[in-house]
Amino acid sequence: MLALAHHLQDAIDRGLVADRADVARKLGLTRARVTQLLDLLLLAPELQDAVLALEAVDGAEPMAERTLREVAHTGTWAEWRAAWAGLATRDTKRA
Repeated sequence: MLALAHHLQDAIDRGLVADRADVARKLGLTRARVTQLLDLLLLAPELQDAVLALEAVDGAEPMAERTLREVAHTGTWAEWRAAWAGLATRDTKRA
């Protein structure tokens, strides 16, 4: 989903679509959903890089978008880094 968010923002930046509302109309999504996706771009750059480097598991996203949204809405980049570290610990314990 993060890669999609980058693609959507690039389309807006390049003028291929007017804005988030235009993206929503063209993709058949709500504006709220487009905002949820684009909010992922607020993550600290190194967290985005880490997420984008994760490999798909059986063709599925390696990390749930909802989980990423939780991190993105935590607060500051320092808080995001701490939340990300917690996710890594939690995922390691599951393995």
